[in-house]
Amino acid sequence: MRESGNHPLWQEEPAARRRMADPVRTAAVRAVIIVALTLIQAMVAFLSALAGSWLAFPAVISTVASTVVATWGVLDVWVTRQVWVQRYGVQSQPSSTARQLRRERRQARKEARRRARREPGDGPPQVDRAAA
Repeated sequence: MRESGNHPLWQEEPAARRRMADPVRTAAVRAVIIVALTLIQAMVAFLSALAGSWLAFPAVISTVASTVVATWGVLDVWVTRQVWVQRYGVQSQPSSTARQLRRERRQARKEARRRARREPGDGPPQVDRAAA
């Protein structure tokens, strides 16, 4: 007999890693399919060569071409990921220490400008641009 408690069927757990971006995931799926087909093709070429079949030579040639395409597919995943991270990647936040230092520098500059306005004789000589 079942208990009548409200126990969920499964519990949500936070993912260990964030989900891949859509373009990167698409490129990765494409690469996996291409690599899998290339491996199957290589096995067909190998077994055809062992059997002495006429299919061995064309299979080996097409396997070499497929290897080039599979390499391109894997590189495409890497390049797509790099481009995505560059365009939409993590926006870095300065640490609280850096933020505090920046705030102090900004206040010091503001105070220096305020002092320069109060004491006009101490600043750099003003050039009359209309007379020049």
